[in-house]
Amino acid sequence: MSTEETQSEPKPVDEAEEAVEQPAPTVKAEEPVPPPEEEGIEIVEEKFYTVNLRDAWTVPRKQRAPKAVRILKEFVKRNMKAEDIKVSNGINQEIWLRSIQKPPRKLKIRVVKDKEGQVIIFPVKAA
Repeated sequence: MSTEETQSEPKPVDEAEEAVEQPAPTVKAEEPVPPPEEEGIEIVEEKFYTVNLRDAWTVPRKQRAPKAVRILKEFVKRNMKAEDIKVSNGINQEIWLRSIQKPPRKLKIRVVKDKEGQVIIFPVKAA
């Protein structure tokens, strides 16, 4: 076999095919859609906090992230005067992002209370 036989020639490309451009999709300016967790919640009260989680670092390394969640729930319970507290997936992911051993030292949260008295903790949306 010669090298000429093994090499294939590139296929000719029509210039008309390259010149055809797809029209850009039009984007309508709409209100931001809340995450699925927030749909259907009638907000009565909303507050923003920065929670210091330094006390989570006083426990053994393998217990720090669960301790950070407990500290967060106690803080919200004390400040929102509520018993029914839920942590959203976004906050949970932020706490567990660097594994069980290294939770964040501080956390910015958005706390929402609905008309039934249930409190949900969400991360602060980036502006």
